[in-house]
Amino acid sequence: MDATAPTEPPAAPPASVPPPVDPRRTRRRRIVRNTILGIIGAIFAVWLVLYITKGRFLKHTFERVVGAQTHRKVTVGGDFQLYFAPFRIKFYAENFMISNPDWATRPTLFQAKRLDTRIAPLSLLFGKRRLYWLDLVDGAVDLEWNAAHSANTWTFDTGKKGGKPLEFPRIDVATVTGTSVRYLDPRMRVLADLKVDDIRSVDAQIGRAVGVKGKGRLRDTPFTVTAQLLSPDATANRGQNKLVARMRAAGNVIDVAGTLPSIADIENVPLAVTARGANLSTLLGVIDVAIPNTRTYRLRGQLVKHGEEYRFTRLTGGAGNTDLAGSLTITNGARIHLESVLATRSLDIVDAAPFIGYNPDIVESKGAVAAAAATGAGPQRLLPDANLPIETMRLFDADLKWTIGVVKSKNIPISNVDLTLDLERGRLALSPLTFAMARGNVSSDVVFDTRARPSAVSYDIRLAPTPMGRLLKGYGLVEAGTTGTIKGRIELKGRGDSIHDSLATSQGRIAFVMPSGALTVRNVQLAELDIGTFAQRMFQGKLDEPVQVNCGLIGFTVRGGVAAADPILIDTRKSVIIARGGFSFRNEAIDLAFRADSKKFSLFAGQSPVGIDGVFAAPGLRVVSPDLLARAGTGLGLALVATPLAGVLAFVDVGDAKATACGPVLAGATATAQRTTKGQPRDDVGRGTPAKAENGKASDAEKKGQKKKFLGIF
Repeated sequence: MDATAPTEPPAAPPASVPPPVDPRRTRRRRIVRNTILGIIGAIFAVWLVLYITKGRFLKHTFERVVGAQTHRKVTVGGDFQLYFAPFRIKFYAENFMISNPDWATRPTLFQAKRLDTRIAPLSLLFGKRRLYWLDLVDGAVDLEWNAAHSANTWTFDTGKKGGKPLEFPRIDVATVTGTSVRYLDPRMRVLADLKVDDIRSVDAQIGRAVGVKGKGRLRDTPFTVTAQLLSPDATANRGQNKLVARMRAAGNVIDVAGTLPSIADIENVPLAVTARGANLSTLLGVIDVAIPNTRTYRLRGQLVKHGEEYRFTRLTGGAGNTDLAGSLTITNGARIHLESVLATRSLDIVDAAPFIGYNPDIVESKGAVAAAAATGAGPQRLLPDANLPIETMRLFDADLKWTIGVVKSKNIPISNVDLTLDLERGRLALSPLTFAMARGNVSSDVVFDTRARPSAVSYDIRLAPTPMGRLLKGYGLVEAGTTGTIKGRIELKGRGDSIHDSLATSQGRIAFVMPSGALTVRNVQLAELDIGTFAQRMFQGKLDEPVQVNCGLIGFTVRGGVAAADPILIDTRKSVIIARGGFSFRNEAIDLAFRADSKKFSLFAGQSPVGIDGVFAAPGLRVVSPDLLARAGTGLGLALVATPLAGVLAFVDVGDAKATACGPVLAGATATAQRTTKGQPRDDVGRGTPAKAENGKASDAEKKGQKKKFLGIF
């Protein structure tokens, strides 16, 4: 081959061949495309059908589906529309209704004459539900608790514990007219029917407070209420709910203000509460709690509800001229229970009048006698005759701890009061009740057991040694020179539903003991009626010279509400004072006669009984007695038949009084145990009977000129 011969051109590369088409992938794409188009077409078809038909044919389906989700019956009694318009869901229903649970007292939780709204579609699937606008006409809501307070009508049963509470959607534009709300709590026995002001909002902003007003009943007491939702915009968006409300009931005004986590939830939420009125007892009487009447009061504090407890803390205020501070917890369980701790700096004695049954306003304006008469007591009586609220006292229990700094009183200085009260199923105990009185201490235990019929009442009042000077000064008598003290005990038991009845049937003992001490002559001589000594001291300017009291006992034995001196025996340096008679809790009559026998010679001594008579409300002093008049007549006769000097002999006291053994006196013993300093039984003192010795025969002392039965009421 010729080397120079031209070579053949290289062969061209083979042409590329497209890969074979996978029929399966093509088919999938076609399916996806067709599916999407089908869905879009279906949605469009559904939209078109709904738009054309307005979704009216879905009425029964809507009722069934929503009813299954809420576990309630849902009905639409009039026109129904549910469709996209064009991209928002339009829901329109006439005579729309959602039922209550079977246990509710009313069949319907919510109903409306017309409900017209536009709903954001995606909000039904994601996040917070949103309404573009809402037009609600004549809506009515029924909110109820069951009797056990374990379920309510606005919490829907979802099969889970606690259920799902009603939630408010966000509403951009709203018009709500003619709305009413009914609230029922059978445990608290509260029923309220409320009307809500018309609401108009734009861009989810209502802009002004929404008012609520209505009326209802709390237990058996009607009330009215006005309230304002101060944060309606936040409430509409499920935010804070600032509320202020005012309720009027039984002459009382209660204001409440606070911020709630939800519109119907006050659990564990601090609320500011203010209450005022003419009588605090009428306010607590609304919940069947009985307390003594009060004068005009005003209280403020903080309320927190926790389960069955309603806790009022930071209480401040007062009633009448008395200040109050402390706390109160009301437990609304099977039985209402009150637990309170109160402190008072200064208590006006008039404000304390209701504690024994008096109306304080009557006491202040007309006096104690008029106040007693207002309770049903007879004329000129002091003991109140108003019955305890027996039935109410059995409805609730209470525990009270009350301390009082000073009691403002004209006569008796009282301070440092410490009261513990316990009420349990009708048994009321004031135990202990202690206070300081004139630098002495009083301790008492008083029980009213209304479970017995009539009530069994016991009084046990103990007076620690107390300076008599301050006690006498409180009643306008002289204090200077008086150093004696007095101590005593009152122990009585009776039956009755009022203070008067319990004392009028009482049995027991009253005894006050005076150890040795000094009393001013001004106070002593009137009882002794030793005119000679009194005149001599007066002309010598020694009227305030103290007289030594060796010992003294003022004792009474009480039977059937009648107290007889047993004994009254006071031994002084120069005389022995005794008394006969007594007093009655039945008719409040007093008939006592004090007599002094001198231990030393006295030239001009009356030696005649000084009587105290009248009634508790108006005691009288009977200085000139029949015995004194008889002595005067004797003296006049002697003067006529002999000489004027002989007339004086009728008033001479030879000084034969027997000195008293102070042991039995200071022990508070009865008359039968009293002795002279020589150990001889005394026969000159009363022995718990009107004017006779226990054997029914007059004693020797009674035969010596005592011709009067001093207590005519026996």
